Amino acid sequence: MTELGPVTWPPDPIRTERLVLRQSEARDRPAFIELMSSPEVNTYLGGPRPRAELERELPETPERWPGSFVVDLDGSMIGQILLRRQARHRPAAVGKVDLGYLFLPRAWGSGYATEACAAALDWFDRALPGEPVVLATQTANTGSMRLAAKLGFTEVERFHAWDADQWLGLRSPVTPPA
Repeated sequence: MTELGPVTWPPDPIRTERLVLRQSEARDRPAFIELMSSPEVNTYLGGPRPRAELERELPETPERWPGSFVVDLDGSMIGQILLRRQARHRPAAVGKVDLGYLFLPRAWGSGYATEACAAALDWFDRALPGEPVVLATQTANTGSMRLAAKLGFTEVERFHAWDADQWLGLRSPVTPPA
């Protein structure tokens, strides 16, 4: 992954009807450990990392870099949105910004991922107008496939990697008003 691009970071917190997207803070470390060690969260991502390893290796304030948003509900982290420029991946994705997201299982099924991803994409469209965004997911991850469709991603290709069938979608750039 390479830098996101010429953006001011961190942006002011992004507020939606129910959520706040913000930069990570030290208080989020336990939620990051839970997120990365959760078998449910990591089912389609190669499996969970061992909790003890995360406790040792995760910095006091994890994931503090441009493009990494904490998704906050009522003062607590429930997930993470990632916007990262692809340096290596499928040829159709190289150089484009990739949207990723992880949510704690207790936050699933309430529309938080749709709300948070849409807000992050709106911010991205203002910060880097005219840039396309890609999203890759396993085809078996039906929730992620539905979310990609809701967010306006269309299929570019399917491929096999990491012992699973994968889907790559593209969200066309939003053209700034003339």
